[in-house]
Parts: sequence; structure tokens; C-alpha cells
Amino acid sequence: HSTGENWLADENGALGIALRDNNYFVSDTNYGWGPDGIGDLTDIGQWWLWFRGPDSATYLSALYAESGQHSSYSRLPDDPGAENKIIMLKSCFPNSALKGSPSDPVPSIENNPLKGEDSSSPYHTIANAKGIYIDILNYFGTRQDKLFIIITAPPLSDGTYSTNARAFNQWLMYEWLQNYPYNNVFVFDFYNVLTSNGGNPNINDLGLAAGNHHRWWQGAVQHKINDGGNTLAYFSGDDHPSRAGNLKATGEFVPLLSLAYDRWHSQ
Repeated sequence: HSTGENWLADENGALGIALRDNNYFVSDTNYGWGPDGIGDLTDIGQWWLWFRGPDSATYLSALYAESGQHSSYSRLPDDPGAENKIIMLKSCFPNSALKGSPSDPVPSIENNPLKGEDSSSPYHTIANAKGIYIDILNYFGTRQDKLFIIITAPPLSDGTYSTNARAFNQWLMYEWLQNYPYNNVFVFDFYNVLTSNGGNPNINDLGLAAGNHHRWWQGAVQHKINDGGNTLAYFSGDDHPSRAGNLKATGEFVPLLSLAYDRWHSQ
């Protein structure tokens, strides 16, 4: 929901169209979705409830079986049946307001007060967020039949916690999976893609050499972070990225998704 719904929408980020045209059958969750309305709970601390909490088996059974459409976007007309193979998860921009310091020690999951909490919690810190992702990775390792795509939370226009947001997403990109032995988890740096534009919030830098990017570029994956800022470059009147930013994200994401799928499918 929220930024994800906009990204999927035909008249905004057109991700649904791009996935359809690449032969992915897409379903989504949204506000009110699922057992206990778990679809409302998509902040970093709340992912623990989905994947590791006491009712996670119930939530995941519903998630893997979901074939419906809960927001508006184009998709393939025929449901291929069976369980979903690819699971994408994304938190919204308030999750980029991570408190604390990148050097703070990561607590054990037993002592992590962010479990089940939303992004307004005083426990929404960079160290606690790392702890949540470390723990849910243990679950991902048990389900190598699924491909999990982690979409980093989009940036805020307020720079108060922007350095922490950058540090956390760099950790997700380069440290979180460092010792993970499987190919069924991939991180797309949605945050980084949205931190540079083509001159103003309504013009993107898709396809340009300049700017911050996460894409397939000149025969390799490029994750370029040194040609923009740490805040939202696609302000739309609030912190939901503009259509131009979402279209850039679609153009850079879909080839990387197919690359991640091929790598996972051949493992």
C-alpha cells in the first residue's frame, strides 16, 4: 500500500504493466488484507510478525496462496495457479527515519524491542532494524523454494535521519547477505534510485550515466550512490515519490528482478 500501490499503478509507476509484459502474474496485499488485518502492518519491526512471530504460519499461508488484486494495475488475465514463487516486501518512507547510530550494537532477537512495532516507535533504530532483518533471514533460508525480494524503504525529504537511512540500506546491500549461502534473497535499493533526478522532481535520470542508480548497466549490475543526495529527489507535495521517480524505479528494477529470478531458478 501507499508508495507500493503508486509504484504498481498504470498511471503512476506502471510497475504492474512492466511485470505483466515480462510474464509475471502479480498479486498484491493492501490495507486490511489477510488474517488479523496483517496487511496494515508493513513497517520494519512488523515484518517480524509476518515471518517469525507466533502467528506467522497463518499469515504466510494466506500470503503464498494470494492470487487476488487489491489495488488498481494491469496484470496478466489468467491466474497460473499454485503458490506465489516470488515475495516482494517494502516498507514506506517513515521507515527511513531510523534513530540511533550505525555503530550501535545489534541486539539479539530475544532482546530486540522493535519486534512488532511500527516506525513511530522509540525503538525504531538502525541497530534494532538490523536485528529484525537478521532474524527474518533465518526464515528465508528455510524456504529456498521462494524468492524473496527486499525493497528498501523510500527516502524522506527531511534530512534529519538521512545519513542513517543511507547507512542502513548500504548494510542491506553489502553486509546483510554477506554470509548467506543461498540465492533466494535479493535487495533492490529503491531508496537510492529515488535520491537523484534529471533536474527537478518531475524529470527522472533513467538511462543517464549521471545520478544515483541500482540497475543493469553496460553488462553488469551497477549500484551507484555518489551522484545525488540522501533525501527524496522526487517530492510530489508530500513524501510519496512523484510519477517520474516511480517510472525510474520501474525501469531499473524489472531487469534486476529477472536477473535475480534466473540466478535463483538455476541454483
